[in-house]
Amino acid sequence: MRAAAGPRSPEELRGHLEGLGFDDVRFASVHPAVKPPLREWLAAGMHADMHWMERSADKRLDPERVLPGARSLILLGVNYWSERFSDPPSAEAKPRWARYALHEDYHDTIKPALIAAGRMLEEQFGAGPQDYRYYVDTGPVLERSWAARAGLGFTGKNAMLISRRHGNWLFLASILTRIEFTPDPPVRARHHDREVGLLCGRCTRCLDACPTQAFAAPGVVDARRCISYQTIENKGVIPRALRAGIGNRIYGCDVCLEVCPWNRFAHEGRRLLLSSRHDLAALSLAEILTLTPERFAEVFRRTPIKRLKLAGLLRNACIVAGNSGDATLLPQLAHLAVAHPLPLVRAHAVWAVYRLGGGRLLADAAVKEKDPLVFAEYAAEPQSALTGV
Repeated sequence: MRAAAGPRSPEELRGHLEGLGFDDVRFASVHPAVKPPLREWLAAGMHADMHWMERSADKRLDPERVLPGARSLILLGVNYWSERFSDPPSAEAKPRWARYALHEDYHDTIKPALIAAGRMLEEQFGAGPQDYRYYVDTGPVLERSWAARAGLGFTGKNAMLISRRHGNWLFLASILTRIEFTPDPPVRARHHDREVGLLCGRCTRCLDACPTQAFAAPGVVDARRCISYQTIENKGVIPRALRAGIGNRIYGCDVCLEVCPWNRFAHEGRRLLLSSRHDLAALSLAEILTLTPERFAEVFRRTPIKRLKLAGLLRNACIVAGNSGDATLLPQLAHLAVAHPLPLVRAHAVWAVYRLGGGRLLADAAVKEKDPLVFAEYAAEPQSALTGV
């Protein structure tokens, strides 16, 4: 680190970071490191096929493997709560998106503020560019655990960071630095890294409300059963046993966040680092099922949904359609089941057609289908559904 012309106080830095648009700013010391049961979770296979979590486990558990000589972490929260989506979806059964997805990609919109924060560390504390690393939810940093250590919130039984000021609705970013800052206290002085549900009391609403029973224990999510994992991270077939539980959730799931009583304290954020895309919530299933690659790129440009790609979105849309009870969607679904070039899409379209009682529409396609992925969906359905007998 180069010599600083005149280091300013951490409190002044906190104020400047809040001025950049961060709604909460806390400091943590990297020693001792947080010790969440990451290895136990990985050993149980609850990370599904997210193998990158295994590969980065050592770094996640030891910040000095990420930045040698690291001494502090700056934890940053951005409130994305919006009253516009505080009510349950209408009976119209439109596809439902995780609230965070109704913005331009937060990884991109928050990054400029992190760049500016880095400049502050250089100008105010004499840091060099090599003396810090910043991440927005994508680096080998256990943001939730560190945020709990720094008192940004506490780890709820839903495994999410719960803030007493913002409820469950915070994007997290972090800056790992060789600068030593006085750490902020946790929510309670007796807080332990492994402690879950610190201020949850006897409440189990999140555990009880999960549509696919994804909680192996309080604070422990089995990704293999989690709707967010299945509709976003899983690039293959969504297990048949989970499809009905997905309901109308086309991208992600907020159920275990929505039911939390701490959300009564949530309020509309300043949204200085966010760019809303509320128009996405107005998309109908019929529109989504007929998206072309060009239209998909146009509609979802700069949103997190773009990473799912059209095939993944159509897969999810087929499941939502199959759960909708809306037989008017059968023509679009049957077309996908017969004509879409990707087996992944055809397979889920077949399931949706059967679920809506339209199996007879696929009688010819069932005979001609050769791909084992799609054929397995036909084989799993009663043959009488093909003829209506």
